[in-house]
Amino acid sequence: MTSDNITRLLLRFDRQPVLYSYLLLALYFFINAAINASSVWMEHSRDGSSNLQLWEPIVWEYSSAISTLLLFPLLFWWFNRYPLQLCTIRRQLLAHLLGSLLFSVLHVGLMVALRELIYHWQGGNYNFGPLVREFFYEYRKDAWGYVSFLIGYQLVLFVYSRIKGEAHQLDSAEDSGTMPLAKAPEHFLVKKLDKEFLIRTDDIEWLEASGNYVNLHSKGRIYPLRATLSNTLLQLSSKGFSRIHRSLAVNHNAIDSISYDSSGDGDILLKNGRQLALSRRYKDAFRSALQPD
Repeated sequence: MTSDNITRLLLRFDRQPVLYSYLLLALYFFINAAINASSVWMEHSRDGSSNLQLWEPIVWEYSSAISTLLLFPLLFWWFNRYPLQLCTIRRQLLAHLLGSLLFSVLHVGLMVALRELIYHWQGGNYNFGPLVREFFYEYRKDAWGYVSFLIGYQLVLFVYSRIKGEAHQLDSAEDSGTMPLAKAPEHFLVKKLDKEFLIRTDDIEWLEASGNYVNLHSKGRIYPLRATLSNTLLQLSSKGFSRIHRSLAVNHNAIDSISYDSSGDGDILLKNGRQLALSRRYKDAFRSALQPD
């Protein structure tokens, strides 16, 4: 696969990252559940004397998989709040111990509720067993799963940012990382795999807030910058960047035309053919920024 094909795949993923991530996770968990369910059925059916119904191991495995998938938004939010770092180790251990406990309680609760519902529908009764013993049994597996998800999530973010090319400010302050620069940077340093190169600030066409990152759009490529849109605009406003939406900002030099509708909102057409939404909340400030001094 060529680098252009990889870039196109990454750009497609960037348009709906949550959807594609969930599709991949669902595919993995459903295949894994099918393999585990068939293994349980074969194990119980070896001597031909099992009273286990075929649907029961399917319910056991898929109820666990569905419950885990439902909890992934909460897990990812927690992982973003407490990312793996070499500092504040004690705080991280406490946070992730609490996270694993909450994950296990919610996972077991959802899983048992689904099993109870389906068993009742089938005219049976699901018996979870002694609560303390069974929860400890489930927590061992859930805690290991939590650690695996956490490490896997951090690794995927790291590898993805290296393949995609993550932007860094050349003179960014090293203390908090949140203080705006006194002078707008002329370039951003992009680290991509084993290479580093520069992108000119003037070549950035528009900015897009995306979680803990601001995506820098330049010449058909997207470079994530770990920052807020507000702080990034404080640095780049002198370079002709203005906010046009709660999650969007644009480079004045990249604009081809602007149109307005009766509601007060509008659309901005860029020279590259991209169309961006202009919110009436930012329209007046944007128009003022376009006026010559």
